[in-house]
Amino acid sequence: MPLLAQLTVNGIIAGSIYALVASGFALIYGTNKFMHFAHGASVTFAGYILFLLLERTIVPFYGAIIITIIFTSYFGLLLYRFVYLPLQNRKASTVILLVASIALLILFENTLQVAFGPEVKTIPYDFDNRTFTIFGGTITILQIFIFITALLIFLFLFAFMRYSNLGKAMRAVADNKELAAIWGIDSRKIADMSFLIGSFLAGVAGILIGLEQSLVPTMGTMLIIKGFTGAVIGGIAYVPASVIGSYVLGFAENYGVALLPSGYKDAIGFVILFLFLLLKPEGLFGVPKGVKSNA
Repeated sequence: MPLLAQLTVNGIIAGSIYALVASGFALIYGTNKFMHFAHGASVTFAGYILFLLLERTIVPFYGAIIITIIFTSYFGLLLYRFVYLPLQNRKASTVILLVASIALLILFENTLQVAFGPEVKTIPYDFDNRTFTIFGGTITILQIFIFITALLIFLFLFAFMRYSNLGKAMRAVADNKELAAIWGIDSRKIADMSFLIGSFLAGVAGILIGLEQSLVPTMGTMLIIKGFTGAVIGGIAYVPASVIGSYVLGFAENYGVALLPSGYKDAIGFVILFLFLLLKPEGLFGVPKGVKSNA
């Protein structure tokens, strides 16, 4: 029982992190219809910006968080404006955009490695280190903070997409870009906002990861793979489904190590990804190709 409780706690925390990455990725994909794998660079960028502010400046903790989120949000927007949009204007295919996104991910990971070195970095902030025991499983104050923060963001994101005019416009563009244009929706503006909001989510993920774990320049690659896997499991063009899929991945990985050595944890995620891509590419809650969906 204690082992099961601990694996459940670990699955919830891992799922929360994956879901923050996946929701931003799915939001950008849903409205733009190409894979923004450089989203992983945005997550890493956020972690290092927070580290830089707290290590090298006198900016207070919560001020550093706000600055980090703002910088990361506009970092993602600038990637769209200066890389993806010019390619789209030249009628680049989705394959070219995919290659560009992977190139950006590698470029910024190497830039961070040059700027900060390959060594592991720890954000210099002492979070309350108290722990609680729930049904035999141990959880820290920081992990509770991560889960509650993620939950509040997901609830707000759901309400925003469902009830706000901008959220409805984003869903309309995701469903049918041409029809949305007939109704007067500016798809260019929607693309800007999708990158801005999606990168905001990446910023939150990078901050939470940096606080709970250590920072390494190449961590964005594995994080975007996890986020992509969670999105595929749930439904890659449907944001709430990508959140649920990420928690499924978090639980699957952590329950799996009860049966397999811990070194197989990442392999479990890859196996699940391949199975869904082969057998159910629309995901658990997505819709098959040709059927209307909501982003």
